[in-house]
Amino acid sequence: MEAIDNIVFGDNQFFGINHMSQEKAQKLAEKFYDFESICKVYDYAFEAGINSVMLNSNQRASQICDYFRYNSSKYQDVHWYPSIPYPHKYANLVAEKGIFPALNEILFKSNTTSETFQLLSKGGFAVLTKDAVKMMKMLIDIEMKMFRGLNVKVVFLQNIVTDLLLGFSIKRVFEEYCNYIRTKYKASPGILTMNLPFAISKLREWDIDQVVICSSINKIGYLMSPSNDSYEQVLSDYDTEKYQIMAMSTLASGAIPVEEALDYVKKLRVGSIVFGSSTQEHIQETVKLINR
Repeated sequence: MEAIDNIVFGDNQFFGINHMSQEKAQKLAEKFYDFESICKVYDYAFEAGINSVMLNSNQRASQICDYFRYNSSKYQDVHWYPSIPYPHKYANLVAEKGIFPALNEILFKSNTTSETFQLLSKGGFAVLTKDAVKMMKMLIDIEMKMFRGLNVKVVFLQNIVTDLLLGFSIKRVFEEYCNYIRTKYKASPGILTMNLPFAISKLREWDIDQVVICSSINKIGYLMSPSNDSYEQVLSDYDTEKYQIMAMSTLASGAIPVEEALDYVKKLRVGSIVFGSSTQEHIQETVKLINR
């Protein structure tokens, strides 16, 4: 498995996401309403030495991917870490239109005739036959369509889906997901999880390896289940040849000072840190402290 990048630039700030403060989230949403503001922050990150981007597959992400494709000569060395699917998109569609109209829109909207035929030939009847693996592959292809032509290194499964599959011990779908990402997209399979110890224990039980695992890791236990102690224990003895660990939420949405937060994470056996920021100064400071 190809080694992941040491630092990956996240995207929560661009979409008005701050789990600690709704007021901060609103300010971020207002700041990045203008698309040019997003492009400037990406350039700040690249100037600071970052060359990797984690991006959730929401509607704004499609615009970001279009921008990078259009300027491919400028950003040809950027590595991409898509995170799929974007759950709120599907939840909102189902709430607004109902399950079958939502599926129809997800599967066939914005697809050309040939793309629609490919979807049908791959598993269009999966909805009727309830074949979860075929449906999963169709949805992956739809989600990954916006990342076409970009240098995709790892494809992450969102934590809502990951933790549901792990919790119900649905080995086959998870196993098929990993294999499909490797064969179809020539990338490493990744998972986002809110319970790193349980995730690793299930992967070991199922004999599934060569997976990148991204989880919240921070000093105060923010979004870490069940505890800091359990994370520290599993990080001390996991097999680095089988799994690569990426730490997210290291600053706990700003609740921990940057230097203190990174000092804690860097003592653990993690291969990468993903963080988001909205200012040039904060990006430079964080990169400097990570590299120190």
